[in-house]
Amino acid sequence: MGKFKNKLYRFMYGRYGSDTLNKVLIIIYTVVVVVSTVLSLFIDSVWFSFAYFAISITLIYVIFFRMFSRNIQKRRRENDKFCGFFKLRRNKFRDRKTHVYKKCPHCKAVLRLPKAKGKHTVICPRCKNRFNVGR
Repeated sequence: MGKFKNKLYRFMYGRYGSDTLNKVLIIIYTVVVVVSTVLSLFIDSVWFSFAYFAISITLIYVIFFRMFSRNIQKRRRENDKFCGFFKLRRNKFRDRKTHVYKKCPHCKAVLRLPKAKGKHTVICPRCKNRFNVGR
């Protein structure tokens, strides 16, 4: 068993492996397989079966491609973009009573501003652009 383990370690050396996006893709794949299995009991269509088969094969291909990729920087960037999307949503929900999130019209940076009534002028920390927020 130790010989196989060493060969597997050597094979995976320098490859990306699994991350949050891969785990989500595996969950989506599992849901697609379960849904297609349940629906195939009620729907007897070749096109339906082919569509779910194509979706599941595509998901498996993407999962393995990301897992065995040697381009670690690109895969990490993809994962960071995916995690950042949900992190922003989670933070917006968490801070909904005390803060408001606005985009800078010039550089499109997302700014977290304290909630306050009235008009306010904000300076973007990234591009130093001044813009008004509020009613």
